[in-house]
Amino acid sequence: MPVVEVRYRQKTKPESTFLRNFRRNVTSEMGEDGIIEKLFDLVGVESGWCVEFGAGDGYSSSNSWNLIANHGWRGVLIEGLDSRFKALVNRHASHPGVYPLNAYVMADGASSLDSILAQTLLPTHFDFMSIDIDGNDWHVWKALLNYSPRVVLVEFNPSIPNDVVFVQDYDATVNQGASLLAFIELAKEKGYELAATTDYNAFFVANNLFPLLKIPDNDIDAMHDPGDQETKIFQLFDGSLCLAGCKRLMWHSVDFDSQDIQILPASMRRYPG
Repeated sequence: MPVVEVRYRQKTKPESTFLRNFRRNVTSEMGEDGIIEKLFDLVGVESGWCVEFGAGDGYSSSNSWNLIANHGWRGVLIEGLDSRFKALVNRHASHPGVYPLNAYVMADGASSLDSILAQTLLPTHFDFMSIDIDGNDWHVWKALLNYSPRVVLVEFNPSIPNDVVFVQDYDATVNQGASLLAFIELAKEKGYELAATTDYNAFFVANNLFPLLKIPDNDIDAMHDPGDQETKIFQLFDGSLCLAGCKRLMWHSVDFDSQDIQILPASMRRYPG
């Protein structure tokens, strides 16, 4: 058997990733609640409004519950699935500042985020937006034109390497996501800078706020280490394909190996020279 080992090199910089030290979960999954609190300690709170979609039941894996329940924020919470929306309404029944909307967010037409938010009292310049719809996240954020959140949290696909730009097709039936690099490039186009990451969420702040964080280098490699979530593939002289790194379909819990991806049958795997 050939020797195949991945020698990971840590490229992140402690002075750039200091916000990760504040990770803490109230209802978030990977410490986002603590990072959100620290970010607003640094940049201040202006409107005290947040937006989250898909908001689920308003509590489980929520990035807005802590702001609303423990810090008195107001929020627009959008969820398309009827059963989850009912649970969301019940969960926030005691929070008069919450505006629940039963809708699926798309990038155009009446289902665009601009159109949906126009039905609410949300100010056009508000504090925080969380995007987590497991698919068209990139497209929805790109299409947002009429509203300007100061801090944006987006879910990216953590299995895609730092140097790859990937954006799934604009299709509500597809759940592939987008790479962190794709989100960084979109954020710069919209006037934001990368401020922090967790395993699969990225925080962006408006350009005018970024200096308040005193992050000396927010290059993608200085900020985010994909670690063992990357799957590496390379070619051998005889036409074999070899895998290294993650050999598991992370969202399906299925293992795979090099034999599962061969293009040439074994009889044809010979060095042509």
